[in-house]
Amino acid sequence: MVIEFYKYQATGNDFIVIDDRKKEFDTEDSNLIASLCERKFGIGADGLILLRNHDKYDFEMIYFNSNGLQSSLCGNGARCIVSFASTLGIINQKTFFKAIDGVHEASLLDSDICIKFNDISKVKRENDDYVIDSGSPHYVIFKKDIDKLDIITEARKIRNSNKYKEAGINVNFVSSLNKNKIRTYERGVENETFSCGTGAVACSVALHFSEVTSENDIEILTRGGVLTVSFEEFNGTYKNIWLTGEAHLVYIGEFEC
Repeated sequence: MVIEFYKYQATGNDFIVIDDRKKEFDTEDSNLIASLCERKFGIGADGLILLRNHDKYDFEMIYFNSNGLQSSLCGNGARCIVSFASTLGIINQKTFFKAIDGVHEASLLDSDICIKFNDISKVKRENDDYVIDSGSPHYVIFKKDIDKLDIITEARKIRNSNKYKEAGINVNFVSSLNKNKIRTYERGVENETFSCGTGAVACSVALHFSEVTSENDIEILTRGGVLTVSFEEFNGTYKNIWLTGEAHLVYIGEFEC
């Protein structure tokens, strides 16, 4: 069977996106998904996303990490699939779609895609660091200089620790020299990615919660570009959280399976 795919990227976070409204793709074939995401012998991507019909909402997003396993919310992937749904003519300027963590609202503003996140009511302190679930679990560390940091070694100490080894956790480093600059190691990819949407949200909440900033409209500088996170905070609960940034189609192709 020949399947058409669309390669998307959002601030360097790249995905294989497939229109699977006919449910032809085998979601149980983790080896196929991993091989498609492999960068040397496959298409190459941080993850694979299926767009499927939903009986209540405009569409459903099913997301897989590059290891072939279905995973939690991917913020940049969500922005890409909203752009894709617009290209397919499924949506116009606004949409409500289903993801693994619930229903999300999104809107298209010129070249920007805006995704609304679920409320964050719990920010956990772990020593001097922060653990925040922004649809995916994130560990946030403040470091003076992250440009020269060996992020792979440092992140894996946490990701592979006894506490987080089984379920996994994404690890983010925020620069104290430039409070808006972050680097993220993603579980399931098991490497640093150019950008992470849920990581940008988690880091923004950590910056505000720790009183490093009082702003509630924050530009986050990732390796792949700038993301904007806005929110409202009341008694430690973060509401009306929006992630905004560009998402682009890179190319269209086919593979046989």
